[in-house]
Amino acid sequence: MTATTASQAAYIVAALLFILSLAGLSKHETSRSGIVFGIAGMVIALAATIGLAVRSITATGVVLLVAAMVIGAVIGLRRARRVEMTGMPELIALLHSFVGLAAVLVGWNGYLDVEARGGAQTAVLGSLLRIHHAEVFIGVFIGAVTFTGSIIAYLKLSARIPSKPLTLPGKNAVNLGALAAFVVLTALFVIHPDLGLLIAVTVVALALGLHLVASIGGGDMPVVVSMLNSYSGWAAAASGFLLNNTLLIVTGALVGSSGAYLSYIMCQAMNRSFLSVIAGGFGIEAASGDTTDYGEHREISAEDTAELLAGAESVVITPGYGMAVAQAQYPVAELTRALRARGVDVRFGIHPVAGRLPGHMNVLLAEAKVPYDIVLEMDEINDDFPRTSVVLVIGANDTVNPSAAEDPGSPIAGMPVLRVWDAADVVVFKRSMAPGYAGVQNPLFFRDNTRMLFGDAKQRVEDILRALGPAGAPGDGAERRSLRAPAG
Repeated sequence: MTATTASQAAYIVAALLFILSLAGLSKHETSRSGIVFGIAGMVIALAATIGLAVRSITATGVVLLVAAMVIGAVIGLRRARRVEMTGMPELIALLHSFVGLAAVLVGWNGYLDVEARGGAQTAVLGSLLRIHHAEVFIGVFIGAVTFTGSIIAYLKLSARIPSKPLTLPGKNAVNLGALAAFVVLTALFVIHPDLGLLIAVTVVALALGLHLVASIGGGDMPVVVSMLNSYSGWAAAASGFLLNNTLLIVTGALVGSSGAYLSYIMCQAMNRSFLSVIAGGFGIEAASGDTTDYGEHREISAEDTAELLAGAESVVITPGYGMAVAQAQYPVAELTRALRARGVDVRFGIHPVAGRLPGHMNVLLAEAKVPYDIVLEMDEINDDFPRTSVVLVIGANDTVNPSAAEDPGSPIAGMPVLRVWDAADVVVFKRSMAPGYAGVQNPLFFRDNTRMLFGDAKQRVEDILRALGPAGAPGDGAERRSLRAPAG
């Protein structure tokens, strides 16, 4: 068996492991095995690629290759060990930018190695040369869009720039113009490759990626992260064609197609148009903001919340990004165990875009060992709110906003939300009365059956646990006190 056939066999095994990894990651129960399959596949892929590469490069090249891998591994390990779950979305966006940048560099290298130099490789490509021209151009375009788009997503998610959307005059015309320019430049490059054309498409793509993501508001950022994941996959696939690497093509196609499908599913859950979101058409806030007078909000103490929970028959907890920021998942899990020990039916309601990336809340709750069977999706829990005694809204805002269902003029109108206001009582954990990430005021906070519990979510949950006391304590099973105003 030659080195080439051995590497191809290893690539097939790695590709199968990547497919098994995706399948495993689709369910909580098999997610750990999915991670193991993915790691094994990547180890095999790297080993096969390095083994093939060292046979065709100089000693200096081998040293540079090893040095690059060591530096990258050290940075990656340090970053992965130190990142908090709240920082995971921006880290993922940053990693996507690296994939995009790598695709741009591979494309430029392809141009300099073939189109610019010509010679033997041009002769070998023969009739496929024009296809190579197209591969170079398309790979650079996709990579550059992914690069700047991911950088803007990282800056928004890490609050280094405002989350509100950029609304340039004629922004749709700008996007369509950039795409039209790409088509024209591609045709010209295929006919006659030129350095100026490659520079032009790189600049156009960098600007398009920046504008696309800058035009998307905070409410749609989970979709953006998924969308950029898809872009990074297609960028990797484009690099695979240029490098004649079948594994990179297969892996890129898997990531690209799965990311695109996940984005589509999330758009369906948010009642958004997939094409409009990826074109930066949603997430636009009202220019003057919401000036509606909803009245006065009412507050509640941790002790009164504990009393309310002690007499409840059923409790639904709806977490959001605020729970992640406060790292409150562990006391929330402890509160869940304490209430279930008292005979209270406790479940979780998870909105598809809760947090800053798909599955953010599910990962946090699994980390705190909350049983999978009581963590329900929005469609599974929404019909049960009218029969729920108490809802605890911990750090969620836009995903529980009645305006989405009741106000046609709201920026989030039509977006399916958790209908928590249908429950008997609602307690909202928040640091202040500030609007959510989408910049929209929430009338839920002012309803008669809602009380606000201000402060750090982790500290407030711990206060409730102390006030609740052990199961069987005095007051356990007492008649439930409602926050609703007396009738009449």
